Amino acid sequence: MAQRGMYATTDLRPLLVERGFRLSQSQVYRLVAERPVRLNLRVLMALLDILDCTMTDLIEPVPARGDRAPAGGSPRPPRPKRANVLPE
Repeated sequence: MAQRGMYATTDLRPLLVERGFRLSQSQVYRLVAERPVRLNLRVLMALLDILDCTMTDLIEPVPARGDRAPAGGSPRPPRPKRANVLPE
């Protein structure tokens, strides 16, 4: 089900609360307006549900600093960061 248009970060906060995420207004603003340093996978899944989109609609892979093209060819794809999975 597609959501109505969202025009402010304040529109996103109650939708996250419905899904069990109580983020402060400043956290929601940083999530929307800035490039997150970390993003909880469950919050990401909630955003995908709220926005009715896929991960590729929200995330654009970029090469890490220091990644260079190998001699004679195309650049290497970015290497994923190692996940830190914590028990609940």
